[in-house]
Amino acid sequence: MDIRIPANAPLIPHKKHWQFCVGSGHALLALRTDYTRQLKFIHDTLGIARVRFHGIFCDDMHTFNDLSMQLPVPGAEAFPEYNFNACGVAYDNVLDAGMKPFVELSFMPKKLAGQYEDRDERGMFFYRPVILPPADFRAWQDYIRAFVRFLIHRYGREEVRTWYFEVWNEPDLPIVFWNGTRDEYFALYEATARAIKEVDPLIPVGGPSSSASKWVESFLAYCRAHDVPVDFVTTHQYAGDPIGGVSEQGSPDDDGPAPSFNAAAFPRRGQGGRAVLDGIADKTFLNGFRALMPDKSETEDLPNDVMIRNAAIVRKQAGDLPLFYTEWNENAIFSAWTNDTRKAAAYDVKTALDVADDLDGSSIWCFSDIFEELHPFPQEFHGGFGMLSQSGIPKPVYHAMKMLADAGDLRLDLGPDATKGEIGYAAFRKGGTLQILLFRQKMKNLDLAPEKVAVSVELPEAPAGVTLRRVDETRGNPLRVWQEMGSPVSLNRAEIRRITEVSAVEDEPFVAAYTDGSLKLEASLGCNDIWFFTVTPRA
Repeated sequence: MDIRIPANAPLIPHKKHWQFCVGSGHALLALRTDYTRQLKFIHDTLGIARVRFHGIFCDDMHTFNDLSMQLPVPGAEAFPEYNFNACGVAYDNVLDAGMKPFVELSFMPKKLAGQYEDRDERGMFFYRPVILPPADFRAWQDYIRAFVRFLIHRYGREEVRTWYFEVWNEPDLPIVFWNGTRDEYFALYEATARAIKEVDPLIPVGGPSSSASKWVESFLAYCRAHDVPVDFVTTHQYAGDPIGGVSEQGSPDDDGPAPSFNAAAFPRRGQGGRAVLDGIADKTFLNGFRALMPDKSETEDLPNDVMIRNAAIVRKQAGDLPLFYTEWNENAIFSAWTNDTRKAAAYDVKTALDVADDLDGSSIWCFSDIFEELHPFPQEFHGGFGMLSQSGIPKPVYHAMKMLADAGDLRLDLGPDATKGEIGYAAFRKGGTLQILLFRQKMKNLDLAPEKVAVSVELPEAPAGVTLRRVDETRGNPLRVWQEMGSPVSLNRAEIRRITEVSAVEDEPFVAAYTDGSLKLEASLGCNDIWFFTVTPRA
């Protein structure tokens, strides 16, 4: 493949929308010192400004209590208290890392939840959040007002106005995050938004925080019809989302309860699960989990442009409102081994470049494998969503986003097809320095022969030097180093340092030929490799 970078290519802004925010697990984790160390590292090295996590109102944060919870005597329920101190510690840690919270208002304190005979109280995740609508919307509003007043008192009104308040998480997914109807979520959003605005009308609030780019059109129609405040739009998208996107497909009926759990949606959890498990020789928890929740990005032919297509549609639906994709990544399956590989890295680079004109901000899911949605696996590399392993070892996706972070704020306009093929490319200006990014993106980890790429760069004179940084099979691949060590379940500090050092990604001198006003760069790209050239001009 031959690529030409013309000297007169027009410059356009390099929109680093993914630096707006990054995702993480649930609020209780933000009280851990290892979490906060990694969060600061992500901020300091990638320039990400905010962090978003679930469960600020989960019962493990102890925000709503009454006397009966400690002394179960008649009448004790009449002695309630709000206690947002743990929330304050979590947000203190975020601020101390140099970031701001992107506040996801979830989930329901048990004492505020309604009771339904036909609906499960708790979601399926490890920390078992309560996912029901409130029993009394007025009590919920009192609680929200108290929470916002707590934040204003602790951090100041001007600071809290710079935060974003998002109502709930993926209410279109019953059993998982919201055991209510779509209309019940819209009512929850309305009650929450009005309560926040009563305390301070300048605090931004938005939603619907849906999966797979859904519900945006109907959500905004509801807000317009009922004059409900909405300052921004949020939704999510993964290439492997299990349910369709953009349309209302997959949503509960407006006037009925959420559907019950359907084993057919997760076929290996049904009666065939025993046969699958019996066939596994090495019966570790992780191997069993992976057998029941297979990585469908390796078994199905998933398109690589779902987010690109859907973001363009949702951009139109959002109109003039800011649009934030507050979760996105290549894979929706937790524990998929490919999450630890450069497949996710190449996808994230391509997608970050291709959706830049449609988003006002986004949040890759997530920054660390310090994460407990389905299980806190002990293995260092267990297919977590993080840019960093649970011990803070940078994974391929971290190194890839570091390339984009280090790229200049001006991007050469090389035409709409530059990033569309299997081999994509982009170029950036950083002062007088020219940077060229190459990637070979595939949706499966295939054993493909390297692809030769020749890049011709028009330059008025020979450069002072060229360096190359790359993510490939030997560079930026801590999974391989860990496996070569025998895949130890737990690591000591010396082993963590070794894996980090051996898998480091550094700028290396690159020999390139310059003749007749053209710099020749030769590359050999394996499947999902990423190369980043820096061309330094003469002084």
